[in-house]
Amino acid sequence: MEEKVKALIKEPLKEKNIKLCNVEYVKEGSMYFLRIEIDKEPFVDVDTCVEATDIINPLIDKIEDEFEEPYVLDVCSVEKGDR
Repeated sequence: MEEKVKALIKEPLKEKNIKLCNVEYVKEGSMYFLRIEIDKEPFVDVDTCVEATDIINPLIDKIEDEFEEPYVLDVCSVEKGDR
């Protein structure tokens, strides 16, 4: 699932100078998370995360039926050590 999501969102994010770093579909406790890590120069702020979420949401809605369980979309900045 992660590769499908990456392929779907990578270019639209790149058009806004947002780098896609990682996609994870993981279960934590009883909840599933679709965690998308992004980066942008000089830094990622809240506005960048909102912009990325606005790009990502309508795209993943197209494949929503393919997810095993309901999930929480988590768009966040990449850890500094992971850059």
